[in-house]
Amino acid sequence: MKLLLLGATGPTGRHFVDLALQSGDSVTALVRNPETMGDLVGKVTPVMGDATSHHDIAAAAAGHDAIVSALGRGNSIRADGLFTRASSAVIGAAREVGVSRLVWLSSFGVGYTFDESSTAQKAIYRTLLRSIYADKEIADERIRSSGLDWTVVYPTRLTHGPAQGTYSSGDHLPMKGNPTISRADVAAFMHHAVHGSEWIHRSPVITD
Repeated sequence: MKLLLLGATGPTGRHFVDLALQSGDSVTALVRNPETMGDLVGKVTPVMGDATSHHDIAAAAAGHDAIVSALGRGNSIRADGLFTRASSAVIGAAREVGVSRLVWLSSFGVGYTFDESSTAQKAIYRTLLRSIYADKEIADERIRSSGLDWTVVYPTRLTHGPAQGTYSSGDHLPMKGNPTISRADVAAFMHHAVHGSEWIHRSPVITD
């Protein structure tokens, strides 16, 4: 499968790249600066560009089977419009070049999933993550209305731990406390989702 990956040099994106290459996928990475690719050089096809640019994404996505976004804000608690701008660019580019499949990484607690959060989670979402989550909510709703074959993934709090392979996934999951899931498991779920049809037009929640 030929995949265009946004956020390839981030921690979740890197796990996704490893899984994709192990399974025989061809990966194109849209990156601002190829120098940040480290040991990915020679393993993926780098395309220099901006994940919020319709033009850049369209140029990179042509001829691919799917677009996968593992974009994140790192340690920042400010969205700076990243997700709204990127979602608009991705949707427009995907339509232009005829790529219908999109797997998009969001966060549990965004949009309608806030109502399914635990008390502990809501306290964090209303304060520390308020800016990022507001931006993600607009992006997610835009994707769901795009007409593409989308999957919007909602993981709980991300960790850098190893993949467990025993996570739970579903359209709605009960929450207690502040549960976590490793980025490695999130990447594995996204890789599984992009290769199948089970999660098309669904917004799966995933957690350990």
